[in-house]
Amino acid sequence: MRVPALIWCLLAGLAPPAGAVPSPASVAVLYNSALPESRQLAEFYRDARGIPAENLIGLNLPVAADVSREHYQALIAEPLRREFDRRAWWKRGRDRSGVTVPVLNRIRVLVTMRGVPLRINPTPKPAPVATNPAPTPAAPPKDPLANRDEAAVDSELAMLGIEGLPTEGVLQNKFYRSDKNIGDASMPFLILTARIDAPTHATCVRMIRDAIETEQGGLWGMACVDIANKFPQGDQWLEAIAKASLGAGIPTVVDRFNETLPRNYPMDGTALYFGWYDWNVSGPFLNPRFKLRKGAVAVHLHSFSAQQLGNPNQNWCGPLLQRGAAATIGNVFEPYLHLTHDLAILHQRLLEGRSWVEACWMAMPVTSWQGVVIGDPLYQPFRHLNGTGAIHKEDKEFRALRAAARQWPDSAAERRMQLDKASQRMSSGVLAEAVGLDLLAQGLTAE
Repeated sequence: MRVPALIWCLLAGLAPPAGAVPSPASVAVLYNSALPESRQLAEFYRDARGIPAENLIGLNLPVAADVSREHYQALIAEPLRREFDRRAWWKRGRDRSGVTVPVLNRIRVLVTMRGVPLRINPTPKPAPVATNPAPTPAAPPKDPLANRDEAAVDSELAMLGIEGLPTEGVLQNKFYRSDKNIGDASMPFLILTARIDAPTHATCVRMIRDAIETEQGGLWGMACVDIANKFPQGDQWLEAIAKASLGAGIPTVVDRFNETLPRNYPMDGTALYFGWYDWNVSGPFLNPRFKLRKGAVAVHLHSFSAQQLGNPNQNWCGPLLQRGAAATIGNVFEPYLHLTHDLAILHQRLLEGRSWVEACWMAMPVTSWQGVVIGDPLYQPFRHLNGTGAIHKEDKEFRALRAAARQWPDSAAERRMQLDKASQRMSSGVLAEAVGLDLLAQGLTAE
């Protein structure tokens, strides 16, 4: 297969994307010492990423996905703070309000391994006393966050170094919308958290391997965006993803029907998937022959997408990982849409070449809440979107599409003409389909 020489020449002149990955020395890895497989996975990840051996922390934790607020404090948070103190990873002092807070922090990323509890259950509330009061005027709507202290373990750990924080409601994420890497952001109080977890130990190992192997040449393939027309904010995020993907030269299938994609919808070569809003895995992901492209980033937005990670057929995060994804995000309890990851920001930060954990936390407005980041935090899926990196045969057509998008960004007609000629010369279905998808995006259905 020959790709036009002009396109390959263009690849060499593209500027590298922004974003430096956090250093391995700034990464700590937490595992459950009560589970041998949890330690094995931690050691595998440590060796794969060159993380210092002394950055592993084993705690004797419950062998359960859920813990109470009391057990979280006693078995996870307090022992972990003692380890940070003992290893001199941070320096803490008191602010003007007398609150203990980190002023220096060597650890910028904390990775929780499969076996570490996932969720903090809500604290039981006393039953209300029965009364028969006189009728009163209707009260204003109750604050949906009031008295809610359930959360993702990982989201709580992000603010581990600050003591005495309220456990109910949410805390502001100061890293939200940041355009600086975490090492340059002057936020020693914040630790970016991510989790390597999936329905099986083997899937976790595969996720790590896929991330490291994929980023050598970059993530290339199709994007699939399933816009379900549920709520304007979420639909706008997905529309922005589709537009940004097409602008980056990524062939993008966009579905705007209210229902999610049907079971036999063709999604071959999908490297990016964003959709909503089914409770459990559905559509093409139920086809036993379906598998995402190696290194794929796949997200299905739903209130309980990460409610559990052990069953490959329930909710979304576990099933997506089991079907080939290397990374995903989700929510462990009801988060409310405006307090979830902003998918448009997440996607844009990834296209800039950011690491997975930084892109996710740049897109999350709050901590001490329901969001969880799953996958190798150091993974840079679009590290080589500029055309650098190892070139694999199966990626060449996608690389050509990226180069064409950069060469003719403001001349869609010229770009399509060049790609159409190339698709005929090369007998390339990938290039031909990309031209058709571009026409659809422009509303040129007849063409």
